[in-house]
Amino acid sequence: MQMSEPQRAAEPAVNESAALSAAACMFRSLGDPARLAILRHLALGEHKVADLTSHLGLAQSTVSAHLACLRDCGLAVSRPQGRASMWSLATAPELLDLLAAAERLLAVTGDAVALCPAYGEAAGR
Repeated sequence: MQMSEPQRAAEPAVNESAALSAAACMFRSLGDPARLAILRHLALGEHKVADLTSHLGLAQSTVSAHLACLRDCGLAVSRPQGRASMWSLATAPELLDLLAAAERLLAVTGDAVALCPAYGEAAGR
């Protein structure tokens, strides 16, 4: 039996509102300088919380809270090592691609976002 039109595989409908909401949530998870610093360190390899607190000059509770956020967002994972946990990136290639794209975007916009009255450095002051 011949069909006049080629059959197309049924593509699942995309809920655009849900997709945009998920993207906004992801960007909020990356929206803290301390979390970005932690991700940069984890891009170099596994770290213990104590190593991160030493490298970043942050309190242990602060680092642990940020790591919990990154874990809950699916960006970081841990594995036990003795009494400590070793933390690493969960999705290194994709996350590093996203961060590299953000750096390229900042370069071409001249870091204009830092001056944005709604989201820039002075917005919350």
